[in-house]
Amino acid sequence: MSIGVNCTQITATECDFTAASPSAGFPMDFNVTLRLRAELGALHSAWVTMPWFQHYRNVTVGPPENIEVTPGEGSLIIRFSSPFDIADTSTAFFCYYVHYWEKGGIQQVKGPFRSNSISLDNLKPFRAYCLQVQAQLLWNKSNIFRVGHLSNISCYETMADASTELQQVILISVGTFSLLSVLAGACFFLVLKYRGLIKYWFHTPPSIPLQIEEYLKDPTQPILEALDKDSSPKDDVWDSVSIISFPEKEQEDVLQTL
Repeated sequence: MSIGVNCTQITATECDFTAASPSAGFPMDFNVTLRLRAELGALHSAWVTMPWFQHYRNVTVGPPENIEVTPGEGSLIIRFSSPFDIADTSTAFFCYYVHYWEKGGIQQVKGPFRSNSISLDNLKPFRAYCLQVQAQLLWNKSNIFRVGHLSNISCYETMADASTELQQVILISVGTFSLLSVLAGACFFLVLKYRGLIKYWFHTPPSIPLQIEEYLKDPTQPILEALDKDSSPKDDVWDSVSIISFPEKEQEDVLQTL
């Protein structure tokens, strides 16, 4: 059977029999036996027969490739590709497991999944989670499964969900209101305790009379004359005049009294 791989008369000590496409090459469920010999000019060694193998029975399954993780609201969405392609998924297929844990927590396993997209839900918001993805090959014909290698550990932080965002808004509002209440209470207490000092601070300072202020500006001005001039009596003004008369007898009594 020709598989398009030339492994005759080569100088390398290894040869890759991997076909260019899954439909080419050795059938995956065939028992395959290889033999090998060395040549040097006209000389050659005896043939060495390799133990037979079946691809699905003896294959080494690597970890999933191209892993991408998108943090969500209390979740992690994982996307990846299979370790290698399978031509006929009715005979064999991959299923996947996710090993994950909160940093410093207990490891959990979720699976199996047939899809290449997995969502880890019900995670705590704003927490760092680490994970590894593992593939497992199942061969239906012989009911054989091959467990693959785990991917490298990668860690991601989840985002806040709607309830957490609402809680944050409520906590911020309550905290702000409480802080303002405490500040208002403290200010009121200080005003009561130091009201005398506050009145003193905000009291209008006493001012000197205008005449003295002018004298201080111009000491040559006679201060006494300015004060006498300002304090000169003004014309008396009455809004109304009342005339009081006494009876003649009462008037005599008043005069005697005086």
